[in-house]
Amino acid sequence: MRSVLALLLLFSLHALALDYRVEVVADRLSHPWGWAELPNGDMLVSERGGRLWRISPDWARTEISGLPSIAVGGQGGLLDLALHPDFANHPWLYFSYSQPGPGGAGTAVARARLVENHLTSRKQVFAQQPKLSGRGHFGSRLVFDKDGFLFITTGERYHARNRAQQLDNHLGKIVRLHDDGRVPEDNPFVNQEGALPEIWSYGHRNIQGAAIHPQSGALWINEHGPRGGDEVNLIKKGANYGWPLVTFGEEYSGGKIGLGSSMVGMEDALWVWVPSIAPSGMLFYTGKLFPQWQGQLFIGALKSRKLVRLTLDGDTIVQENHLLTELGARIRTVGQGRDGAIYVLTDEENGQLLRLVPAQ
Repeated sequence: MRSVLALLLLFSLHALALDYRVEVVADRLSHPWGWAELPNGDMLVSERGGRLWRISPDWARTEISGLPSIAVGGQGGLLDLALHPDFANHPWLYFSYSQPGPGGAGTAVARARLVENHLTSRKQVFAQQPKLSGRGHFGSRLVFDKDGFLFITTGERYHARNRAQQLDNHLGKIVRLHDDGRVPEDNPFVNQEGALPEIWSYGHRNIQGAAIHPQSGALWINEHGPRGGDEVNLIKKGANYGWPLVTFGEEYSGGKIGLGSSMVGMEDALWVWVPSIAPSGMLFYTGKLFPQWQGQLFIGALKSRKLVRLTLDGDTIVQENHLLTELGARIRTVGQGRDGAIYVLTDEENGQLLRLVPAQ
C-alpha cells in the first residue's frame, strides 16, 4: 500500500503542470493486454499469460475461470476484451487469444457469459486460418461498430507477410462478422471465388489498435511497421492497405521492403511514424472530464513508452502530442470509462491499470 501511495503522490506532483493526474487502480498485473468495464463498475483485465481478472472499485480482484486452451508465448496469449454493445440484453463477453492447433497457432475469438466468476456458454466465433508456427504478429483488437458488427484485427504472423495480399487466408486481414460469428451478406468478398467471405480489408501487417470514429462511424486502426513505418489507417470496405508491397519501413537487418511508400490501388496511411513507436491500444475520446480533448485520438506506444494524442481536422491528423512520458512504461491499452476518465494498461511484468483524471 505504501508503494502505491508513493506513486500516487509522485504522479500528482508531476502532473501539477499537466492537464491530468494519474491514479493507480490496480498493480501487480503480469503483462496486461485487454480491458473492459462492466455495468456495475467492475473492470475486467486480461493478462497475456492466460489469466482473466475481475477488479472491483475497492481494488479487490478475483480470477475468472472457464477460458479455452491458449498458446502462450512471445506476442501470443490472452489478448483483447470487448462487451456486446447491448450488454444489458445480450450479456456476452468477447475475448481474443492465440489458439493452438495443427500447424501452430492463430488468432481466435470466443464469446461467453460471465456468471459470478466463471465463463459459461462459451462459443468460438472466429479462428484465423491457417495456423502457423512462430510467436509473433497475432494482432488483435475487437471493436463493435454502431450497427453491431464485430471487427477483428489480425496480424500476418510475421513469417507469412506475402499472404497478407492474398484473399484465401486470414493473415494480415480485418474480419467483419455478426455478433454470433455469421458472415454479413454485404461483406466485400462474399461472392468472390477463392476469397474468404469474412474479410473486410487486407494488406495489413500487425494491427494492435482499433477504434470507431464517434461522428462518421468509420473504423480506424493502427498497425506496426517493420523498422519504421508504423501507420494510422482509415479502413474502407474491401480496400488494400499495401503490406508488404507498400511501406515506409525497412528490414530489421537493413534493406528495402516492397516497391515504395505509395502505390496505385492501395490506400495511403493517414499518419506514419519513422522511427517506430510500436502503437497499440486506440481511443477516440468523447467524455466530459477532458472537454479540451473531445474528438481527439489517443494511441498507446510500446517501444517509445508514452501515450500519443493526435489532434484531427476531419479525417486529417494535424498535430501530435505526448502524455505519460513520466511513467517510462509501455502503454498497451487505452480506453474510456463511463466516468469519462481515460484508463490505460502498462505492459510490464508488474503492469498497472491507471486512471487519468483532470489535474484540478
